[in-house]
Amino acid sequence: MDRRQRKTRNAIFQAFTRLLERKTYSALTVQEIIDEADISRSTFYAHFETKDELLKAMCTDIFHHVFSNEIISEEHHDFSDKDSFQDHITHILCHLQEKQQTIKGIFSGECGEIFMRYLKEYLYQVFDRQLTDREDIPRAYRLNHAVSSFAETVRWWSKEHSEYSPDEIGRFYLESVDI
Repeated sequence: MDRRQRKTRNAIFQAFTRLLERKTYSALTVQEIIDEADISRSTFYAHFETKDELLKAMCTDIFHHVFSNEIISEEHHDFSDKDSFQDHITHILCHLQEKQQTIKGIFSGECGEIFMRYLKEYLYQVFDRQLTDREDIPRAYRLNHAVSSFAETVRWWSKEHSEYSPDEIGRFYLESVDI
């Protein structure tokens, strides 16, 4: 994707985020996104076929780096030399905090459930690598429980309790579950 395409795509994402702060996902139209982004209809459809595809792309963009297997030193945080599961969870939370305004807008409407579904898809991969087996509880149950409770922790944090740091939320979560 060239620079012009990235700029247009970002303008669409920003317009979508601003609109989600004011309207529900179901009430939002593609025309409103086009007007807010100040682009043509053909430009929107050159990037996305539907607003559902736009939401999915937005989630994918948020999650792509957040859930990368390679952790590198970054401007706002450096987890490149840390390897514990708590460090990995905190790294994920740091990135989600950076996108907090976008995520809060997504959670404000019914598209929050779509976001949660995409979030859980990524979380299953992360948690599956970390989860230890136990004979007394089926692995599938424990994995579902760990992923669901972490996803709900992200929702709780994003919607109501952003005063807590990623470190604190990671600690709260890990002290509350058995992974």
